[in-house]
Amino acid sequence: MLEARPAVKGLHVYRPPLAGRQGLRLDFNESTIGCSPRVLGRLHSLDAEALARYPEREPVEKQVADFLGIDTAQVLLTNGVDEAIHLLCSTYLEPDDEALIVVPTFAMYAVFAQAEGARLVQVLAGENFAFPLEGVLSRISPKTRLIAVANPNNPTGAAVACEVLLRIVRAAPHAAVLVDEAYFEFHGETILNHTPWPTNLFMARTFSKAYGLAGLRIGILAGAAEQIAMVRRVASPYNVNAVALAVLPEALRDQEYVEHYVSEVQRGRELLQQELKALGLRYWPSRANFVLVHVGPAYAEFIRALRTHGILVRDRHTDPACDGCVRLTVGSLEHTQTLIVALREVLGKLREHREVNA
Repeated sequence: MLEARPAVKGLHVYRPPLAGRQGLRLDFNESTIGCSPRVLGRLHSLDAEALARYPEREPVEKQVADFLGIDTAQVLLTNGVDEAIHLLCSTYLEPDDEALIVVPTFAMYAVFAQAEGARLVQVLAGENFAFPLEGVLSRISPKTRLIAVANPNNPTGAAVACEVLLRIVRAAPHAAVLVDEAYFEFHGETILNHTPWPTNLFMARTFSKAYGLAGLRIGILAGAAEQIAMVRRVASPYNVNAVALAVLPEALRDQEYVEHYVSEVQRGRELLQQELKALGLRYWPSRANFVLVHVGPAYAEFIRALRTHGILVRDRHTDPACDGCVRLTVGSLEHTQTLIVALREVLGKLREHREVNA
């Protein structure tokens, strides 16, 4: 009888709650206004022949490298950041190696590392989700072959100074250190500016958030040229589809559109945090396009109540140290105002109900 590998059979199944997502989608940190009109224009110009050909990744990789200010040999385009993580695990992890992550964080680091048979080493974030640098350094061992850090982190929104990350890179020269900058645009600080580039450092970016291209699944993996060459060996030459490659240059050219949306998110993030404070809810200051808020035992009722207002938010109560927590995506200013109005009404009714039943 055919059976999957033990490492795969033992994996926790990650199933994002994608079904029935009708309404204002503030649950997956997507753009709430979508992609640039220039992207749509390029999309509409595609013909049957463009879709019949196998996609050419390399010319677009050169444009991305020029945009980032690095050499083309340092860039690999991937099917979202998820594939970038998967490729790193496939390239560097052997069974019984160790993969080190700080929790809570993005679930796919654990999934892909454990699928390779690696042992997961988890370091719990400090008070108020502070980055536990000493805890990380103390857990690095000769068996550590991958360290993944989301910066800013998901679901907490916390950011780590680049100098802190570089201390980890220097402390583990035998490990691939991934700095996942999926939310870079909303934060504005990048490990990319620190040179010379260490040979064990990798950076990932996505076009799913600020660029509004989540449905096309395209991301960036950057690193030292000799290491990216190794990762290319396990990547399919056709891993990024032709449509994504055709529209990405237009997305890069329309930085005015991206910057406007990022500015709205940053302003909305501040407004939302001020409102959460006024409503008496505990939250954690964020550098991303979302805010993690502690609702408490009524978190499920809170989520359902917002859904009745046509607003979807993300339940994070099962993440380590996130009991009773919900994550709220920040979109355009208009959408943030819609969320704030709904929050006031929902919390008012929940508190009235609690007082009646006390």
